[in-house]
Amino acid sequence: MKRMITMLFAGTASLSILLTACGEQPAAAAGAEAPETAKAPAYGGFENQVKWGEHLVLISGCNDCHTPKKMGPNGMEPDMSLMLSGHPANMPPPPLDLKEAAAKGLAASQTLTGWVGPWGISYAANITSDSTGIGAWTEAQFMKAVKEGKYRGLDNTRPLLPPMPWQNFAFFSDDEIKAMFAYLKSTPPVHNVVPEAVLNMPPAAAK
Repeated sequence: MKRMITMLFAGTASLSILLTACGEQPAAAAGAEAPETAKAPAYGGFENQVKWGEHLVLISGCNDCHTPKKMGPNGMEPDMSLMLSGHPANMPPPPLDLKEAAAKGLAASQTLTGWVGPWGISYAANITSDSTGIGAWTEAQFMKAVKEGKYRGLDNTRPLLPPMPWQNFAFFSDDEIKAMFAYLKSTPPVHNVVPEAVLNMPPAAAK
């Protein structure tokens, strides 16, 4: 019996040594801090909110509508000296009658910042940091414009008109919209008073 007890003790000790060698670790001491869990990168992985916003504005195609176009060696290209300044103030609407608009469905100005369609005439807004752009806007206004399609981000205003794809932009997260706003508020100001939209224009206005 004594021999069996000795052999059992030796076997238990050997198993303990084996488990330790294989990496079995003792339970954490009471009060010890657990390792910090990985966090999602701030600002979408960019160094700050403005840089993240710039990335979102670029990949969302904001320059496609809000930056006037000019003719370059390979055709139409954005005029970055007027980046995001909207439809030029003194440029007339596209010369188009309603019958042609109905046949084509949509027509654009030579800068690709003004459009004629069944709704009338719409113009790309100035979204630079200038006072004629969104310089005086609040973050809440910008959020309402993007999320709810409200003109100037105000209650009791008309909806944003085509081709503004606010119905798609409404799926941006609040943090993404805030980053875009922060970037737009940092852009070079371009003084440009965009014409007011013409809603359901009469035939004479389309000549």
